[in-house]
Amino acid sequence: MQTSQKHQSAASVQRMYHQPVQGIEPCCLSHVQILDNNICSDVSSQGTNMSFQTYKQQFYTLDSSTATTGFSHDSPSAVSISSNRSTFSPQGSQSYQSDPHHSPDNAYGSPMSGSSIVDEGNELRNKLRELEISLLGPESDIIDSCSCCFKSGTHQDTSAASWNWDQLMEMIPRLDLKQVLIFCAQAVSDGDISTAAGLMRVLEEMVSVSGEPIERLGAYMLEGLRARLEFSGSKIYKALKCEQPVSSELMSYMSVLFQICPYWKFAYMSANVVIGEAVENERIIHIIDFQIAQGTQWMFLLHALAKRPGGSPLVRITGIDDSQSTHARGGGLDIVGKRLSEFAASCNVPFEFQDTAMTACEVERQHLRVQPGEAVVVNFPFVLHHMPDESVSTENHRDRLLRLVKSLSPKVVTLVEQESKTNTSPFFHRFLETLDYYTAMFESIDVARPRDDKQRISAEQHCVARDIVNMIACEGIERVERHELLGKWRSRFMMAGFTPYRLSPLVTNAVRDVLKDYDSNYRVEENDGALYLGWRNRAMATSSAWK
Repeated sequence: MQTSQKHQSAASVQRMYHQPVQGIEPCCLSHVQILDNNICSDVSSQGTNMSFQTYKQQFYTLDSSTATTGFSHDSPSAVSISSNRSTFSPQGSQSYQSDPHHSPDNAYGSPMSGSSIVDEGNELRNKLRELEISLLGPESDIIDSCSCCFKSGTHQDTSAASWNWDQLMEMIPRLDLKQVLIFCAQAVSDGDISTAAGLMRVLEEMVSVSGEPIERLGAYMLEGLRARLEFSGSKIYKALKCEQPVSSELMSYMSVLFQICPYWKFAYMSANVVIGEAVENERIIHIIDFQIAQGTQWMFLLHALAKRPGGSPLVRITGIDDSQSTHARGGGLDIVGKRLSEFAASCNVPFEFQDTAMTACEVERQHLRVQPGEAVVVNFPFVLHHMPDESVSTENHRDRLLRLVKSLSPKVVTLVEQESKTNTSPFFHRFLETLDYYTAMFESIDVARPRDDKQRISAEQHCVARDIVNMIACEGIERVERHELLGKWRSRFMMAGFTPYRLSPLVTNAVRDVLKDYDSNYRVEENDGALYLGWRNRAMATSSAWK
């Protein structure tokens, strides 16, 4: 086939996101995948059309990101807290940065530097010292004791209970919330229970689920710190003081996030355009989706394949489930299979659906039922970071799955992940990275909905907060949120025998078209064959392809 013809076909995959697709019903995906209750909000009883244009009236975002070519690190940020147990540097006291350029896990670097936390540890200590003096007098040594505690690794009683809390409440507006969160996390990390408890009491007066971005994030990070201190990290739902919503409510919350965030559309669009190019001449296509959720991503692809010159290929989809999606849709994968089958029939696309009702960790080759003569495509949308690796289990499902997929000889494998490093980092480093990443996310959310919007509050609580608490409060097998930077994913894929599948300009252009409906601070950049989606100066998600 000629290059021009191939590009024309791939472009049709891109255009389908801006053209009507009949028969798509409201639906919603998993909270870390793509959720799209309103992906078809224009569908009428006659099966009227839908397109991403409908999102112009929607607002909001969940993860944040940045990207335009040539991003620079406008405001280098770091945190410096003295502790001889710190792994920031051999000296034990240096700055922590989430900048992928400086991470050993990202040998290839990220085009968007993490706009991390400003280096104000000493300033924080001075402010707390000022606070202490005003409350207890100039002879008090509470903060000095805290500092000694951090440096020596001992756990002294800093007598926070003796603080004058009435005066303290008056001084809270003078404190910086982010700095107090960091100081509290350091106390928790060092086992300084008294200082941590006192700072948590301060934080309770500073955070709000309906406040500014850092106040909303602070509320959930405080819950994570409290859960960790109380050794209740494994009981995340109770720690968050909220009950699991019924399926219809959860789907609604997830739908809100899908409407206001471009992250999942970024995953949909980039993966589908790549797949459309890779299977251009194939007559039998087998898509294995390791987190199919509601299956809506494939409606767009089916719609595009229906327009292929010479007729549509046979499409077989194998869906792998997860508990969050099962709860959200109120049933098993048979719901997804029926929905996709009906949609494929409406497009005159030959279609088969294979129900693999198990978690990705349980999948073996025989469960995938790959047949000779079919072009295999594998999709990993925001799911691999949930797989435990060698640091958690000797089974190392993260790398095992990649080797399994490679044995299928796929035409292409698509990977979309959050650009963050929380997998093997020690608690305090992980706290700083989580604070940095989700600060950007909550800032991007802030431009989409009013701060007192109840739907936004519920969506953050039920679809975002649990991830945050899990990263802060849990360890071992109970910590399922284990993100890695693209450089680390690249290493894993290459060790499994994959080589990069370079993304064409059509993929970048398609994502940029989607971002036109969102805040101008969202950016996309292609770097070394992968796409980075960012919010301002922070890389938030990456999309890459492998063969």
